[in-house]
Amino acid sequence: MTELVHLDADGGVATITLDSPHNKNALSQQLTSELLARLETAGADEAVRVIVIRSALDVFCSGADLSEATTVGMGVGAQRMVDVQRAIVANPKPVVVRVAGPARAGGIGIVAAADISIAGESATFALTEVRLGLAAATISLTVLPRLTDRAAAYTFLTGNGFDALEAARLGLLTLTVPDSDLDEAVDTVLTSLLKGAPQGLRETKKLLNRDLLADIDARGKDLAELSASLFASPAAQEAMLTFLNRKKS
Repeated sequence: MTELVHLDADGGVATITLDSPHNKNALSQQLTSELLARLETAGADEAVRVIVIRSALDVFCSGADLSEATTVGMGVGAQRMVDVQRAIVANPKPVVVRVAGPARAGGIGIVAAADISIAGESATFALTEVRLGLAAATISLTVLPRLTDRAAAYTFLTGNGFDALEAARLGLLTLTVPDSDLDEAVDTVLTSLLKGAPQGLRETKKLLNRDLLADIDARGKDLAELSASLFASPAAQEAMLTFLNRKKS
């Protein structure tokens, strides 16, 4: 089985790279399982001070794996999405997400869960669940706290796309920079984070994320069950199959 998530550590930075080209980094059971394992490994490594999540592709993440959702269902996948967000929020190391290219639906949960999210200006975002008879249930745990109520209503209900500058204005991103400056901007943030003492970083992150983590633990299971039930509904199954067939034609 080809590895879909890579982990490399150097100079106190662990880089986790999503690399699933066949489905544009969709959140398959294999990808989420490997992502959870890489986050755990990096979090436990005393030599690692900061974690970066990025994509090897020109797409950051296309959201849920609809092929899996229409065959094996989302009972496992929905809970895994809660687990991924929790693993980022609860990780003792600061997590920085580097976004290049489109981020859709569940992929936005990764962006929102990170402590710092930086995107190139050509990156695009969309919470498209509503158009498939779904709701952004599991990722609402991390996305809603980043947005104002009005921004959440607009992005969740319309499914309309928005660019990286708008994503930063809405609070989803920490920073948007020209595409040519993306790596430099990430490196600048990493340099600053590496100046922090491990205990200071750990305890400050814990303080910042205390309420968010408590909410994930309180409501994550229920939202995963809601998500799985919506994915299994006849309306969503029909919409997803139509979407998949349209992509093939």
